[in-house]
Amino acid sequence: MHTGSCLCGAVRFDVACPLAPPDACHCTQCRKHSGHFFVSTDVPRAALTVHGALGVTWYRSSENVRRGFCSTCGSSLFWDPIRRDIIGIAMGAFDPPTDTHIHIHVHVADKGDYYTIADGLPQGRH
Repeated sequence: MHTGSCLCGAVRFDVACPLAPPDACHCTQCRKHSGHFFVSTDVPRAALTVHGALGVTWYRSSENVRRGFCSTCGSSLFWDPIRRDIIGIAMGAFDPPTDTHIHIHVHVADKGDYYTIADGLPQGRH
């Protein structure tokens, strides 16, 4: 079981499965949603329990994706690909230990000009 929350604790969650290796997304939408690049892990919807779900505000950022954040403190929490059986959860919201590490950087062509990616991990377009 993995647990986590937003900054203020109004939204908490439990994940009842091992966490898949997260990816670091550098697309413009993820950078604007999170304030930097967005690192998340995908979990089956059935493995996620959200406590304080009424405190999650959803923003539909495209036809296929909505993004969830705490309506009290603004913490970026979820990346939800509508019509899929998974949901992405921000790695920064998890309580340690997560027992995983970033495995790839994606959408690096859109990355911000203020940083470099120099960790030697694979870099993909998507």
